[in-house]
Amino acid sequence: MNANAAASETDLTANEIEQQVLEIARQAKIAARSLATATRATKDAALLSCADALIAASDEIIAANELDLQRGRDSGMSAGLLDRLELTAERVASIAAALREVAALPDPVGEIVRGSTLANGIRLRQQRVPMGVVGMIYEARPNVTVDAAGLALKSGNAVVLRGGSAALESNRVIVRVLGDALEQVKLPRELVQSVDDYGREGGVALMRARGLVDVLVPRGGAGLIRTVVEQSTVPTIETGTGNVHIYVDADADLDHALEIVINAKTQRVGVCNAVETLLVHADVAEAFVPRMYAALTERNVTLHADDRIRNLIPGGANVAAATETDWETEYLDYELAVRVVDTIDEAIEHIRSYSSGHTECIITESLAASEQFTAEVDAAVVMVNASTRFTDGGMFGLGAELGISTQKLHARGPMGLAELTTTKWLVLGDGHVRP
Repeated sequence: MNANAAASETDLTANEIEQQVLEIARQAKIAARSLATATRATKDAALLSCADALIAASDEIIAANELDLQRGRDSGMSAGLLDRLELTAERVASIAAALREVAALPDPVGEIVRGSTLANGIRLRQQRVPMGVVGMIYEARPNVTVDAAGLALKSGNAVVLRGGSAALESNRVIVRVLGDALEQVKLPRELVQSVDDYGREGGVALMRARGLVDVLVPRGGAGLIRTVVEQSTVPTIETGTGNVHIYVDADADLDHALEIVINAKTQRVGVCNAVETLLVHADVAEAFVPRMYAALTERNVTLHADDRIRNLIPGGANVAAATETDWETEYLDYELAVRVVDTIDEAIEHIRSYSSGHTECIITESLAASEQFTAEVDAAVVMVNASTRFTDGGMFGLGAELGISTQKLHARGPMGLAELTTTKWLVLGDGHVRP
């Protein structure tokens, strides 16, 4: 797709847009065949070429990103979303480094998951193979464009992206740069394509490309994810919003608890693994809450607190009273809901009621409490005495991630290379017939 497509977007009917998106998916399907027999060396060379190309085009990417940022500021985009959107020289270098890390990882394609030899001599092997064409629909995250491309290439897939209008200029440059880099190593640029120039109708068409797109991964806010899951005819892997909780237990080390809460809330606020609700056991609330309030207020965090928390805060009457909506909210901003609980069971019940199934954390020195929490809390990632910010493909040693899957079929948690493969059975006989 050329850069002038956006200028003519309004001249196209929904049917014409759908046909053009389906053609892009067909091109991706054809291009994916070039990776079916590609060696690891070929795929790694492609990733390294892409990394080098991103660094070389850093100034151009940042200039395009500034156009997106300015449009976001003008439209009143929140600080958290602007932070997600922003690319600096350091961030471009970081996403390029992530591609190099993916190149250094083992190739999952061809891995034998299990195998056996039957009594009649037939040999069975179940091995990993690429999905084929992976679609992604996401919002305001140009880094995801690179992560998705890198993971798809290494796992033998083509990728078709819908990155949203907020990052239109950034993604347009990034996709072109990646395409040029692929051609440098004799691979088709159609392995990484975007439908951004076709707007929302392009995303809808991508959702309808069943038979051409093998799996679709939505990543973004609750509304986007719900729309894709409910309307797509392409099989989806649901990545969830991050209504993330930290529970400070009666046996918590309060110094550790304070450091973890500060990191989980303020290290980056506009990300799905940032904490959104803090639960504090009544036995340590009087000692912990004033320290927590002072530290978070100093970092410009607004609390939404229950009455017991407000009563423990000097001037607590000025702290916003938490409502039912606060317990359900993924703020993605400098805001935190806080309440006191009397037991670990009450904490677990609150999490069961409001969790999005992403990441949940307990801070405790009690082995019994940690074992109860990890056994009873149902989430993709359950942590003990660690910041929720560690729920990340890079932090988990996956090189990068396509998203955090909160569903239970096929993939759960950070989605790396293995999660972008499926399996097939190989049956090796020697003239065998079934009796």
